Amino acid sequence: MPTHLLNRATERPRPKIVLTGDTRGDIALERGRVHEACGTARRSFALWLASCCKGPVLWISPAWEPEQLNPDGMRDFTDPARVLFLRASRAEDLLWSVEEALRAGAVPLVIADLPAPPALTPVRRMHLAAEQGGQVGQAPLGLLLTPGQGGAQGIESRWSMVPAHSGTRRLWQLDRLRARTSSTRRWQIMQTAPGRGLELLSPTTETVDEPA
Repeated sequence: MPTHLLNRATERPRPKIVLTGDTRGDIALERGRVHEACGTARRSFALWLASCCKGPVLWISPAWEPEQLNPDGMRDFTDPARVLFLRASRAEDLLWSVEEALRAGAVPLVIADLPAPPALTPVRRMHLAAEQGGQVGQAPLGLLLTPGQGGAQGIESRWSMVPAHSGTRRLWQLDRLRARTSSTRRWQIMQTAPGRGLELLSPTTETVDEPA
């Protein structure tokens, strides 16, 4: 007699960090997963994401990089007092620190400012760590900041943010280059004043081609 080993139940949707409450857009990142942000305004994207969640934020970066975040500039997006900085002295410590922070589940958002996109295996390990970190409470979210056009393998989604300021208007172009469950898309983002959240200026329905 045949038995049914599989059922038709769908995977329960993961909670998300929603970056804008505008119903015209679906700018949101799933918790319990690892995402990537590239583009010249990728750090602004990370701070915008931080402003949309509660609790402390862990920011991991190489100790040998001379450029570090300016707290005065961070105030345009979020309170710098929320951010805990960890400087890794060795390249191999960067990804290990991200993995352990996600597994601990002590902070809702772990940001890694990386000198290059990681390979598939460490990203898979980060996904598993983020899932383990949410076994007790809310699953953490990992965000990898990578130079150029990005290219981390196995990430849940890839975003590119670049400035498009016009005079005194604070504008950015945001592209969703890749997502496991969503199509590519482009938005124009605006901040009416420093310290305020970002708003959709002109969301589009066009898709964008992901760089090779």
